[in-house]
Amino acid sequence: MEEAAYCARGCANQTIWPEDSGNNTTGIKTMRLSSWLIATLMFGAISGLALAESVPRFEDCPATVESRHAAMPRMIFTDATARHYRSILREAAKEPINFAGHYVLATWGCGAGCVMAAAIDTNSGRVTSLPFTVSDWPLDITEPLSYRADSCLLIAHGSRNESAEHGTYYYAFDGKTFTLRASTTNVGR
Repeated sequence: MEEAAYCARGCANQTIWPEDSGNNTTGIKTMRLSSWLIATLMFGAISGLALAESVPRFEDCPATVESRHAAMPRMIFTDATARHYRSILREAAKEPINFAGHYVLATWGCGAGCVMAAAIDTNSGRVTSLPFTVSDWPLDITEPLSYRADSCLLIAHGSRNESAEHGTYYYAFDGKTFTLRASTTNVGR
């Protein structure tokens, strides 16, 4: 059997697969792999677009930023966590408004790579603790909490309560509770 055939147009140096070889499994495997790779990439891109559209954005939870009152009202610690960390919270209450229009979101460490938080209402003094800790596991997370003064959305990145499940969690704050709106999670790495 001939190893290669010449181009029908007389291309002297170009070889092509012989028509009668009957066994071109390498080419078929390459085509199958390429088709699988393209399908996988397209699925990943479509999934990523769908995910990007399904998670809340800061703009989806707007809050009007108020000017700071001259004197902070007496603080109302609504839970055991807030009462336990009242010194930290009193100091944090002096900071500028940074969350949900008229709140100061106070954050403090609770161990290596662990963060706790509470929202302090600058109008009423009410303190609402985040109902979980946030760990920077996996270790590539540099900012475990994302928030803005003009939004009631709080985004937690990492592991809640140091569990094996890590991801990104989107919470809306209504002045009394943090309500989970969406999440993207992974177990392990």
